[in-house]
Amino acid sequence: MEFDAVIIGAGACGLMCAAQAGLLGKRVLVVERNSKPGAKILISGGGRCNYTNLHTSIDNFVTENSDFLHSAFNQWTVDDTISFFEGYGSIQGAEKTLGQLFPTSNKAKDIVDVFLRLMNQTKQVLWLDSLVKGVKQVSPGFEITIERQGAVQQITTKKVVMASGGLPVQKLGASDFALRVARDLGHRIVRTAPALVPLTITGKDAAWYAALSGNSLFARVWNERISFEENILFTHWGLSGPAILQISTYWQAGETFSIDLLPRHRLDQLIKEERQQGGKRTVAQLLQDHFSKKLVEAMGEMLPLTLKIASLSKADAQRIFDIIHRFPVKPAGDKGYDKAEVMSGGVATDEINAKTMESNLVKGLYFGGEAVDITGWLGGYNFQWAWASGYAIAQAI
Repeated sequence: MEFDAVIIGAGACGLMCAAQAGLLGKRVLVVERNSKPGAKILISGGGRCNYTNLHTSIDNFVTENSDFLHSAFNQWTVDDTISFFEGYGSIQGAEKTLGQLFPTSNKAKDIVDVFLRLMNQTKQVLWLDSLVKGVKQVSPGFEITIERQGAVQQITTKKVVMASGGLPVQKLGASDFALRVARDLGHRIVRTAPALVPLTITGKDAAWYAALSGNSLFARVWNERISFEENILFTHWGLSGPAILQISTYWQAGETFSIDLLPRHRLDQLIKEERQQGGKRTVAQLLQDHFSKKLVEAMGEMLPLTLKIASLSKADAQRIFDIIHRFPVKPAGDKGYDKAEVMSGGVATDEINAKTMESNLVKGLYFGGEAVDITGWLGGYNFQWAWASGYAIAQAI
């Protein structure tokens, strides 16, 4: 069998790369360890697949060098993503919140099917239930060892695309294989960690958070690096919800971040208005205008809920303001790779060609998608990177 390249991994990057290669008249072999292609696509967005974000820019990504993204995003834009799925899959996008685009069918399978149809039409080859055991440099190119149908076989290729993803989620076949291959072939790996991941609270505060499990509210979460305004969710282990997942990528163990529990109001102004009306209501009654009864009751451990607004001292008012608008959180850790949306870190971009995604160290070796040190925000950004890197690689192989 003669192929222009072997693509390891039938995730977002690998599938886009194979489909685009086929449209260019090239022939590739895609090797996937799972029994189905697109495993993470199929579960993303609760099975609905938030396949891009209308507001995508290099500022929505965490990486050592955000300028690296310019070339890929110039080659493959958000408009290209929308046109691709409309043109080849009749998929119309519906914007939910903050630029997040979902198929109007709300079916992630529709996204995967676009790639499979194109690959079938252009006679690309997809091996499922096939585990790549090793990638070795030979002359000229690479020898790939694959365990398939109960047997081990070697195939040679001049070009290999590492699109096998990162460490989340193990039950979907995730592994550090791309990182191991990169390291073995001389590439530097930026420290990896779970990203877009729920955070845990332990110790004396654990019971307080657990008692609020299930309560959700709109909040602003911030630290000295970044700020996000979205929902947070109290859980029996700590905190989750979109704003928490976002801040987790910018958080490191031992650090504290803050939550503004009422970002669209100011407590000092609310207290002032209440006093102008006589201040007869209690702190609890004022807070219940904005929070659930359960959350207000929990705040009783920190705030003078039974005091009437009229009798609040300056210190009392300041404490209420600080707790509501600058609520401090010091997580013990995170829920790990199995609960993370993506992995931060990966193959360093300074050793990859920004236009082609080819290794600067090893000719014919390409990296795309989550294996690279490019981590997008929650909301379709990581898919846009996967599509763009897959497209760029397809032009080059």
